[in-house]
Amino acid sequence: MRWTKKIPGAPVKPRSAGVPPVVRRASRPPRRKLIPLSALILLSTPVLSGAPEKRFTVYSVAANYSLSVVQREGHDYVGLLEVLEPLGKVTAKTDGPRWRLRYNNVQGDFQAGKTHARIQGRDADLTGDFLVENNRGLVPVACLSSLLPRFLGGPVALHEDSDRLFIGSVATHFTASLATSSPPRLVFNFTAPVNPTVTTEPGTLRMTFSREPLVAPASSTLTFGSKAIPSASYGESNGTAVLSVSATIPIIANFSNEGRTITITPASAAAAAAQNQTQPAAAIPPPPQPSPAPPAPTAVFRRYFAVVDASHGGDDYGETLSPALLEKDVTIALAHSLRQELESRGIPTLVLRDSDANLALDQRAILANTDHAAIYVALHATSSGHGVRVYTALLPYGEDDRGPFHSWIGAQHDSLPLSRSAAYAVAAELQKRQIPVRTLGAPLRPLNNVTGAAIAVEVAPQGSDLSQITAPDYQQLITSAVATAIAATHDQLGAAK
Repeated sequence: MRWTKKIPGAPVKPRSAGVPPVVRRASRPPRRKLIPLSALILLSTPVLSGAPEKRFTVYSVAANYSLSVVQREGHDYVGLLEVLEPLGKVTAKTDGPRWRLRYNNVQGDFQAGKTHARIQGRDADLTGDFLVENNRGLVPVACLSSLLPRFLGGPVALHEDSDRLFIGSVATHFTASLATSSPPRLVFNFTAPVNPTVTTEPGTLRMTFSREPLVAPASSTLTFGSKAIPSASYGESNGTAVLSVSATIPIIANFSNEGRTITITPASAAAAAAQNQTQPAAAIPPPPQPSPAPPAPTAVFRRYFAVVDASHGGDDYGETLSPALLEKDVTIALAHSLRQELESRGIPTLVLRDSDANLALDQRAILANTDHAAIYVALHATSSGHGVRVYTALLPYGEDDRGPFHSWIGAQHDSLPLSRSAAYAVAAELQKRQIPVRTLGAPLRPLNNVTGAAIAVEVAPQGSDLSQITAPDYQQLITSAVATAIAATHDQLGAAK
C-alpha cells in the first residue's frame, strides 16, 4: 500500500542474423551441364525438419515473450541475456572464458565450462555447464528457477517439462462447467482475456495458448457426464498450454465477455441458428392478426452478498514487492481465490477489479454501496512484516450526518460495529490456521465510504521468504480462512442488509 514508481522495462530488441558477405567468382563463359531428373526433384522439394523448433516462453508483468531453445550436452539451454532483456536494463561483456552480466544493479559472473556462477558475490548452482557461443551466454533451463530470483528479487515458477516460466503472480486460471441444456454447452471462464488458436479434428477441439500464462486446474482431466461432450483435458508442451475438448459430435468454439469466456457448442446447433436467421421471407408464414403485446419481463439482477476488491490496478501499481512483483498483481490473484472460496460455500461474490484496470477509490465505494452487499473486503499485499493484518475504518472526528444525507467520509459510521465483528471473526479463523494476525483500525479508504460491513485484509509472507506471498497454497490458506469466517457470520451480516 505504498506509493511506488513504475518498474522500468525495455521492449524486446530485434537482432539481425548477420548475413555473411557473398564472394563472386570471375565471370567465365557458361557451360551447359545435364542435371539428373532425380536431382531436379530434390532441388524443387523443400527440406522438411523432423521436429518443430523448441520454444521457451516467459510470462511476466513487463511482457510475455518466447525464445529459442538449443540442445547442448543433452539438456535444454537458453540465452540468459535474452531472458532478462525485456524485464529491465541489462548488459553483458565477454572477457576470454569469463562472461559478465549486469541486470539493473545486480552483477553476475560466469565462466565457460563451469557449473557455478557468482551473483552479487554469492555462489549459484547452474545444474550444468555454462556455455559461451558467439559471445552469447547460455544457461540450462533447469537452473532458472533458482538463478533468476537472484537477479529479479522475486519468485519465479518454472514448468521445466513444457519450457514455460512464470515471473511473479501472472497466471491465468480458468473454470469449466457444462450447462445441462439442449443442446449441451461447455463454458470456460478465464480470469483474463485469452485468444487461443483453435483447431478441430474428428472427436477433438483443441485450443492452444501460446501467449497467455494459462495454468492447470486442480485436475488436468475434467469429466462432465455428457455423451455429447464427455471430457476436457489440460496439457503443456513446447512453451504452450493446450485445452482439448473431447466430443462425439462436431463442436465449435465461440468467444464472448471480451475474451474471458469461451463456449463450446455443437456445430449443428450453430448451423441451425444461422439457417433460421437467413430463412427467405417467402418461406415465413404470414403473421397472425395483431394481439395485445404481453408485458415486458422484469429484469432480474443477481444480488451479491460479498464484494471483493483487488486493490490498486492499472497505473496504480501499489507496493513494488520486488523488481518483478507488484502488489496489484498479487491482490487480483487473492481476489480470484477468495471469490472461489466464498462461492464454494454458497456465497454470491462480485470481484470489483477483475483485470488490470484503473478504478478510483470513490468508484469502488460507489459500486459496493450500489449493490448493497452484506460485506466489502479489500485485499492488499506487502513485503513488510509477517502474516496478515485485518483493518477496519478509522473515522474522522466531527463528521456528522445532515438529516437524511450521510457524510461521504463517515458513511461507515453505522456499520462500524458489524465491520469489527467480521474482522475479529476473520482474525480468529486465521489464528486457527497458525497464521500470525493483527486487527487494526486505520484511515484506509475506501473503508470509511462504504455503508455496509467493510474490512481490508493485507497479506505478508508468513516467514522471511517473499516468494511465499505468491504461493497458491499460502494464498488459499488465507482466503479459505476469510471465507470460512464470512460464512460463519453470514446470518449476522445478512440481517443488516
